[in-house]
Amino acid sequence: MNLPNPVTYAIPAFIFLIIAEMVFGRLTGKVRFEPKDTATSLAMGLGSQVAGLVAGSIGYGIGLFIWHHARLFDIGFTWWAMVVAFILNDLAYYVFHRASHRVRWFWAAHIIHHSSQHYNLSTALRQTWTGLPALTFIFSLPLFVLGFHPLLIAFVAGLNLIYQFWIHTEAIKRLPRWFEAIFNTPSHHRVHHATNPRYLDANYAGTLIIWDKMFGTFVPEDDAEPCRYGIVHQLGSFNPFKVASHEWIAIAKDMVKARSSREFFLYLFGPPGWSHDGSRHTSRDLKQSWEKKVSPKKAKSPAPAE
Repeated sequence: MNLPNPVTYAIPAFIFLIIAEMVFGRLTGKVRFEPKDTATSLAMGLGSQVAGLVAGSIGYGIGLFIWHHARLFDIGFTWWAMVVAFILNDLAYYVFHRASHRVRWFWAAHIIHHSSQHYNLSTALRQTWTGLPALTFIFSLPLFVLGFHPLLIAFVAGLNLIYQFWIHTEAIKRLPRWFEAIFNTPSHHRVHHATNPRYLDANYAGTLIIWDKMFGTFVPEDDAEPCRYGIVHQLGSFNPFKVASHEWIAIAKDMVKARSSREFFLYLFGPPGWSHDGSRHTSRDLKQSWEKKVSPKKAKSPAPAE
């Protein structure tokens, strides 16, 4: 079976909705855009499409090899297989997304998506150019072992990506309670993009927020504390090449400073913000420091388990 790339068909809708949100923001002031920031997000999105062709081809080839030689079951392209594939791929995305915030090697690729200090639909297009060297495709490999064809996984992954586009907005505050309980929403995802200590390392969901609730990483948005977006130490640049490479460069500089194999390893695979002399802080450090400053009644979001 030949399945299309659904993201390709969604691009015109992405562009239309971004323009519509810009008009809405101009009329109401409820959504903020900055021209240079938006241009950078669009450039990152275009570059990610090019880089994704290479990464996708290699990942597909590896997946096809595993599917041919190491699959446990013969799962076809039936409707139920597509439903199960979507759910399991969404779980795999949760694992990938959580690892991308807790392991610096993966964070070096993912940080691009968080580098904007604005939160609007154009931010959804700010995607990585370095997913291939980060080896992020490894999180899909168990699905091929189970017997899901790489084409099927690529298709449902595309649907997942399309879903995640519309939740990058401040125009929608809350949705019905039943929807907020099951699905990722703008409110949930604003928390994920926030740099407030209360909100750090939370809400990793792609489509289904149930994973965060199951694994203890869900934090609700608090209207009393508006989200501040970006990264803990803001990049301060609209240069797409700097946006794409700055964390990789920082890793290389830190590796040179490593005084032992342990430090070398932690600069590569430790949590972002780790340093051998304690001069920097991880998100866990920042969150625990915040919790010490607030009373137990106000600290509604305990630090998620590693």
